[in-house]
Amino acid sequence: MTTFTTGTDTLTRDALAVLQPGFAGTTAPDWVRRRLGEGLASVALFGRNVATAEQVTALTAQLRAERDDLLVAIDEESGDVTRLEVRTGSSFPGSHALGAVDDTDLTRRVARELGRRLAACGVNFNWAPSADVNANPDNPVIGVRSFGGDTGLVARHTAAYVEGLQSTGVAACTKHFPGHGDTSVDSHHAIPHIDLDTTTLHERELRPFRAAIAAGTRAVMSAHIRVPVLDPDRPATLSRRILTDLLRGELGYDGLIVTDGMEMRAISGTYGLEHGVVLAIAAGADAICVGGGLCDEDTVQRLQDALVGAVRSGELPEERLADAAARVRALAEWTAGVRRSPDAAAGPEPEVGLTAARRAVTVTRTAPAPPVTGAVYVATFTPEANIAVGDETPWGVGAELERLLPGTATGVFTGPDAGDRALRAAAGRRVVAVVRDEHRHPWMRTALDTLLAADAATVVVEMGVPQAAPRGALHIATHGAARVCGVAAAEAVVAG
Repeated sequence: MTTFTTGTDTLTRDALAVLQPGFAGTTAPDWVRRRLGEGLASVALFGRNVATAEQVTALTAQLRAERDDLLVAIDEESGDVTRLEVRTGSSFPGSHALGAVDDTDLTRRVARELGRRLAACGVNFNWAPSADVNANPDNPVIGVRSFGGDTGLVARHTAAYVEGLQSTGVAACTKHFPGHGDTSVDSHHAIPHIDLDTTTLHERELRPFRAAIAAGTRAVMSAHIRVPVLDPDRPATLSRRILTDLLRGELGYDGLIVTDGMEMRAISGTYGLEHGVVLAIAAGADAICVGGGLCDEDTVQRLQDALVGAVRSGELPEERLADAAARVRALAEWTAGVRRSPDAAAGPEPEVGLTAARRAVTVTRTAPAPPVTGAVYVATFTPEANIAVGDETPWGVGAELERLLPGTATGVFTGPDAGDRALRAAAGRRVVAVVRDEHRHPWMRTALDTLLAADAATVVVEMGVPQAAPRGALHIATHGAARVCGVAAAEAVVAG
């Protein structure tokens, strides 16, 4: 084992290099610019940092004036999870819609166009795609963020997405290792447990990650989940058995390992933020995602001090921190010097997202009903927002149907009496009921029961995972709630 003897400055720079912090505002704060000069190698952008594409471009230019090889990361899965279009909804459908189409060339094209737009804004590191197999339909945090529930499908689309995104010089970060799809707990709140046997783990959960590694993914994100068959004591983010022995050793992965958000209660509420960060680096993580909630200089200082202190106390090997920092810098060097492949030289496809959303729509007619030709009442039944998605991004079909069918009115409902309130608000008009994961919300099923009992011609639009049986005179499944999915659904309503 190599022995490192470093001065305080080198140790501090390494500690800063492994952090991927967020910050507040739509311009670069002075403290971030100063820290870039001190060794910070990455920053993360969230919805709060985005107003327009032009503003993001100016922001990243500000940051790169301080450090040209900076990694600018973003959580831009598209579909339900968008940061670049957080105010309007995404121009691209999410993974579940792409999986429903099951055309890997289309997935590659969508990811390439997304990468092109990110690169144009100065973003070069995307925390996507999700390689999780949605094996548990009641999963509260993955759902439409997954390509689907079939391992082979998820594997081939994960690889296609990685290839398309990285052809533009934007690094892909495949997540959430070793697979978050079979959980019933959201790791934003607590540590999920996945009780799998070794065969299921390797044949189902790990196959998409193997495919991503074969496709050359530049980064892999760890999950804050406990998988007893791999490590009965620690969640993946803090487990050497999972990050070093399995991902590095058995799977042969040599790229960057980045943690999921460390403020999530699965880590911060169990181990404490500072101690969790030290344990993650010791386990084999190279980069620390922080800043979704804590986005100030004090957080960066605390984590820097924790890492430096852990090295000095002997809790964290100095060479492990140096190796992690070197991997961060290597990825930054790749993004700074990458040359576009012939695939990336293909022309822009600004409409590919809408094309994909239209192809993902599934229409089921369950009973004869008159076509929708005039104004309707759109009743949107809204579940509690997934924390990863956020509650600020608009979704649904109301705005688009108002455009296509002048005079259309809309309302948003939730709770046990949602159906009765929607029926009263509709006041005899034909209803288009918009739901999201009906199978997961008993109150939503009851609301649909109420509307369908009152009028069998009610149209149902499912914008989550279409696990419940189709019902309504016309049932439209979009496989996601991106803005373009809403456009495609509204078109299907009018087309009948």
